[in-house]
Amino acid sequence: MIGPGEVWLVGAGPGDPDLLTRKAEKLIRAASVVFYDALVGPGVLALVPPGARMVSVGKRSGRHSKDQRTIDALLVEAALAGERVVRLKGGDPSIFGRSMEELVACRSAGIAVHICPGITAASAAAASLGTSLTLRGLARRVTFVTAHTRSGQALDLDWQALADPQASLAIYMGKQAAGDIAGGLLAAGLAGSTPVAMVEDASLPTERLFRTRLDLLAIAARTALGDGPALLLVGEVAGSGHPQGRSPGSAVVRHRTAA
Repeated sequence: MIGPGEVWLVGAGPGDPDLLTRKAEKLIRAASVVFYDALVGPGVLALVPPGARMVSVGKRSGRHSKDQRTIDALLVEAALAGERVVRLKGGDPSIFGRSMEELVACRSAGIAVHICPGITAASAAAASLGTSLTLRGLARRVTFVTAHTRSGQALDLDWQALADPQASLAIYMGKQAAGDIAGGLLAAGLAGSTPVAMVEDASLPTERLFRTRLDLLAIAARTALGDGPALLLVGEVAGSGHPQGRSPGSAVVRHRTAA
């Protein structure tokens, strides 16, 4: 499935190893070196075969172990040395995964490079909430945005375009910028009563679900969540559905609501 000198950008999903695709698991088990992000779950990393080299290249909360150019160079170096290279990315490599830089670096070096898609955090969050990202007559579109910015830069989004009451808005890495997000959407005309769901550690045993409304988002994000990565879901879908039940022996979903 993966040959010497090849690179695969593999979606590790939201964290739960049971949500990996079968292809992703096969690629991980066949790798001789794995470069992995900080958001890749420990259950996924446990699938790396004994003897394979594991290299952390994670970026999280402003703490960068490797910059992007260094990561690109490491992938190229390993592939040219004949390694079977897997680049593990949280969620789906093509959604806020900076895949294009790594694809270009490998192709420029004459290296065969491929993508194995994964389940993105918004899908996992909707599943945990027991809802759909679209609702007939209420949410006909889904918009994916990231609130992650370079250090010191202000959040610069097209709030007018995002403040669409007929759409579901999935905001990645939005916890720290919750106040700016709420302010921008409110100023652009989205109602303060618009439902918001915050899902931290989606799909993991430590998962937290918290429902609130847009005008209370800033305080809810400060008080209701822990240190894990969180996805914010804004729109009517955030107020619908019921959290999925958990099997006996699994962690209880902490589901709370701020009205």
